[in-house]
Amino acid sequence: MALIKNNVVFFTSLLILVALFSVAVGGTIHKVGDTKGWTMAGVDYEDWASSRTFQVGDSLVFAYNKDFHDVTEVTHNDFELCESSKPLKKYKTGSDSIILTKPGLQHFICGVPGHCNMGQKLLIHVLPTSLGPVAAPVPGPVRSQSPSLANAPQSQHQMAPSSLQSGASKSASWIGFSLLALILAF
Repeated sequence: MALIKNNVVFFTSLLILVALFSVAVGGTIHKVGDTKGWTMAGVDYEDWASSRTFQVGDSLVFAYNKDFHDVTEVTHNDFELCESSKPLKKYKTGSDSIILTKPGLQHFICGVPGHCNMGQKLLIHVLPTSLGPVAAPVPGPVRSQSPSLANAPQSQHQMAPSSLQSGASKSASWIGFSLLALILAF
């Protein structure tokens, strides 16, 4: 019985740890249309999208009345034409969370006739995941040239390690330490 209890505690702790890790390294959550949500009433989605940066790993949350709207992901041409008959994906729950999994343009419209033409459409540009801080070149020592390398190009710079640590790697370190502490506790 004690073994079962220890296993339950261990796996519960592991699930909590995985959830914390997901939050620590997960992307930004963007509520489309902010407080107004996914609607035709007074939201300029082009303006809304232009004030944000979208990256792989971020999520779009569409909140809307499912009796009057939907979220339809479409191609660029169908976006321009407000054509919803050949969707890439269609969402109808009224509270859809879409994880951005690839860089590039993504196009969303409301598939209810007339809504897209009235402005209920969203075009976003998804950027690749940030790689964190990058080391800048710093001056290095100038070496004397050997006769055989006299005409070969010489580098005047060398790379120095960055003194900064990204937030994701700090979180991953903390989570790794926490996991180790949990394992050692058993």
